[in-house]
Amino acid sequence: MKRYYQPEIETMPVEQIQALQSERLVKQVKFVYDNVEFYRNRMDEAGVKPEDIHGIEDLHKLPFITKDDLRDQYPYGLLGVPLKDCVRIQSTSGTTGRRVVAFYTQEDIDIWDECCARAIVAAGGTNEDVCHVCYGYGLFTGGPGLNGGSHKVGCLTLPMSSGNTERQLQFMTDLGSTIICCTPSYAANLAEAINERGLRDKIKLKAGIFGAEPWTEEMRHNIEDLLGIKAYDIYGLTEISGPGVSFECEEQAGMHIQEDHFIPEIINPDTGEVLPEGEIGELVFTCITKKAFPLIRYRTRDLCYLTRKPCSCGRTHIRMHKPMGRSDDMMVIKGVNVWPSQIESVLLNQGYQANYQIVVDRVGNNDTCEVQVELTPEMAEDTSVTVAQRESKVVKGLKSMLGIKVDVKVVEPKTITRSEGKAVRVIDKRDLYK
Repeated sequence: MKRYYQPEIETMPVEQIQALQSERLVKQVKFVYDNVEFYRNRMDEAGVKPEDIHGIEDLHKLPFITKDDLRDQYPYGLLGVPLKDCVRIQSTSGTTGRRVVAFYTQEDIDIWDECCARAIVAAGGTNEDVCHVCYGYGLFTGGPGLNGGSHKVGCLTLPMSSGNTERQLQFMTDLGSTIICCTPSYAANLAEAINERGLRDKIKLKAGIFGAEPWTEEMRHNIEDLLGIKAYDIYGLTEISGPGVSFECEEQAGMHIQEDHFIPEIINPDTGEVLPEGEIGELVFTCITKKAFPLIRYRTRDLCYLTRKPCSCGRTHIRMHKPMGRSDDMMVIKGVNVWPSQIESVLLNQGYQANYQIVVDRVGNNDTCEVQVELTPEMAEDTSVTVAQRESKVVKGLKSMLGIKVDVKVVEPKTITRSEGKAVRVIDKRDLYK
């Protein structure tokens, strides 16, 4: 039997979804125009008034907003309600420049919790599950979001936060965790620790809900094989609300966007032109129910595509393909566009685990790129293949994928620092903007 947290919404006919979006968009545009000076000024500059927006067909008339705008308006410039009506803040995990601080009313939090609850149920969660949340808590949205969703579903919730792997494993085995929520890189680290300690038969995990960082299909299969679970993707941004903006169902074929709360668009990142369904471009979101920190046509920098192809799960909300990278995460090395996900795909296909780093530098006028990757314990014990041979094979695989030659350094197991949150995959030593 198919399970939904809110079936009447999750399986709503597309025509009704779009009618609801239009109704909410019209109200939201008037709300931000009346209550947020920033939006009023932007719309006036663009020659757009609230009465020009009659539905989702008019969304393209509104100006975009970017992360730079959010930083410029820090802390209170985008508030849509009096500060006394706000009950929480969350913040981005960035470490450079001014942070982005997002505000929430109690209604905003209730909606966010419901979105995460839909994701947990889609992953098979029920009130009989033990939900092990080891995303970071505090200002990071991962922990609070899945924690709230787990409560809504009625799971026994373990608010573990990130780090302290020994404690994670103890609670996981003692309390019988069945669903785990964390970054995919930390899931890979936990899987490594579980198998090293011979705990595979003592854990009861059936599903994992992983997000907050890019991960490949190869990494998904790797985690599923190591833990014996089904790994589900979840997507969100602190600016929009946090995790739960979209999520995978049992088909694992794209993430359903919660269209009753968010309107997605795909645009050409260079021109801003709205692209048709199925074309790859930059993902843009408009929040149509959030009040404290409402975002209209927010440019995420994530590259993906959308599809309304019917899903066998019965959910009717549009799906987004797993982000293929970020327009601002792409590295230009020797004149070639390179995404870390391309490198990860090659490494995992050759049997390595997700323990690697990419070090980019510039010597004179020439870019250098070194990929450092750990041997697995099995590889380390296999003396029939030399390190040089392994490095040569990876070099060839990367050249085939990227079109350029990069250096490869295969290192001993446990050499690269483990992540307990978002993994640091790229170290770019070039001062490109000096």
